[in-house]
Amino acid sequence: MPAFAVLLLFASASLHALWNLLLKRSQEKYIAMGWQVILSGAFAFILLLFIGLPPRSMWLFAVVSMTLEAVYFILLSNAYTDHDFSLVYPIARGTAPAFLMFWSVLFLREELTAAGMIGIGLIVCGMIVIGATSLIQNPGSRIHFRGILTALAVALIISLYTLIDGTAVKNGPALHYGLTMFMMVPVLTTTYNLRRFGWKRFANAWNGPRISWISAAILGVVAYLLALFAYTIAPVSYSGAIREVSVVIGAFLGWHFLGEKMGGIRALGSAVIFAGILVIALFG
Repeated sequence: MPAFAVLLLFASASLHALWNLLLKRSQEKYIAMGWQVILSGAFAFILLLFIGLPPRSMWLFAVVSMTLEAVYFILLSNAYTDHDFSLVYPIARGTAPAFLMFWSVLFLREELTAAGMIGIGLIVCGMIVIGATSLIQNPGSRIHFRGILTALAVALIISLYTLIDGTAVKNGPALHYGLTMFMMVPVLTTTYNLRRFGWKRFANAWNGPRISWISAAILGVVAYLLALFAYTIAPVSYSGAIREVSVVIGAFLGWHFLGEKMGGIRALGSAVIFAGILVIALFG
């Protein structure tokens, strides 16, 4: 796998973890995320005024991806409302690379090496190890099968929109495509947020930490654009898996800035993920 692609994905993962850290400080996390999506769309719209829209051949990909991203946002919001974060997050992020590997081989005809598949497997295992720490620290927690199914649905959506985006940018300009997709996502997510929270509550939240939301919006756009650029020069299956290193970086940021526990198990999971990335980078 090209070293430059790995560097792009590490940069993307770092920015992704950073904007999540900024939003995590918000009291109304889902409303804050809704505003972040709106601001990302506005930022993308301004840039598109200068560079123009992508070729028409990419518009359908952008619409499908936008729809999947909106479904992801809504499904994740409901999942975190009805089920434990410690259950949903590790399953959703951990199994998404496995789904993506299957789609990439089936639809993109990517030929994965044995080492590459081992690397993806290590990343998935490391993700699950990190997520399992919350359940271990709370032995009284119950595992709800409905929550597991919801998490798997989220993972499926992640893998599908990554597949769509990876396919699109291998056949056209990544910058124009990514910005167009970001510009359209708020159409559906904002409609959902207004129905769920009401206009007054949603609008009043704007009086909160706007600088953090604006920063998160810009970081979110740049983070995903870097990933799209990586998709143009590297297999989507490997790229999608490596991008999950954001979970490790996020755990470190939470430990350093929010006083969250890191623990030996999370450190072990992080080491397994890095081992998987190293295997893919060297032998994938």
